[in-house]
Amino acid sequence: MDDIILQTTNLVKRFPVGRSGTFVNAVNGVNLSIKRGEVLGMVGESGSGKSTIGRTVLRLTNPTEGQVFFNGQDITNMPNKYVRPLRKDMQMVFQDPWSALNPRMKVGDLIAEPLRIHLDISRSECQDRTEILAQRVRLSTDFLNRTPSALSGGQLQRVCIARAIATNPKLIVLDEPTSSLDLSVRAGILELLQELRVETEAGFLFISHDLGTIKLISDRIAVLYLGHIVEEVPKDKLFSDPSHPYSQSLLSAHLPSDPNARLRRLTLQGEIPSPINLPSGCSFHTRCPVALPACKSTSPEAEEISPNHLASCLRLHDGSNIIPRDIK
Repeated sequence: MDDIILQTTNLVKRFPVGRSGTFVNAVNGVNLSIKRGEVLGMVGESGSGKSTIGRTVLRLTNPTEGQVFFNGQDITNMPNKYVRPLRKDMQMVFQDPWSALNPRMKVGDLIAEPLRIHLDISRSECQDRTEILAQRVRLSTDFLNRTPSALSGGQLQRVCIARAIATNPKLIVLDEPTSSLDLSVRAGILELLQELRVETEAGFLFISHDLGTIKLISDRIAVLYLGHIVEEVPKDKLFSDPSHPYSQSLLSAHLPSDPNARLRRLTLQGEIPSPINLPSGCSFHTRCPVALPACKSTSPEAEEISPNHLASCLRLHDGSNIIPRDIK
């Protein structure tokens, strides 16, 4: 337990829809944990609740129900004045670096800002650390006196990463940190993140819709659907032996065509249901090719299939959770 830096218990987040009395059910009973030095990847379709989880565990938005533990401390309902000193230990890298940075500030001041806010250091030490941080993220110190408009998207994301690691945090949430970048730039950012995970003891929550990116950097992967974690599994196990039909459908889109493959390419029918009006029973039953009548009324509990491998599906034990190749 001492190695666990982040843990949630039955985390729920709902957003009210105007004055209608209805709610967007963004996160629905999520249990997760991240250890020091570990990268938990979180993958799912747009609207699955990934970003909301990232913001909620950092208390950028407050949970509706459930608990959030950071470094063994319950921060669920902690007043903001007590959360504020913890900010140096939990940081976030956002998807869009252009909107995450003040366009009027110089890059050097942007990188130095967390140091000035959270650490009691001299101006000269702050300047030295700023230059070291720029070098750590492979950003030329020539850029420190420029404004963000002079930098490319990849360079701006390096500035965001430098800000995130400035105070040596214990937890870093990365919300689609490469999705807005060109493919050639993504590779460099992922390589940088791989180096940083080795250098630091921080835990990482890496959020992405792209399984290829998740595979490169994660130790474990949580598959999210309509605010539920339907499968949590070691990385290699997900790509070799996924257990939940939704995980299989996501993975099938990334597999080369092979008539002898265990899984076939599958395009799910229909759209993801509205989070305002969630399906009864299993949240995936409206799109699942192997759903049973019971799936419409019974919400399956997460079950451990093998060490560190959990899945929520009523068909785990009858062998029919695997989508056959003849499903159209």
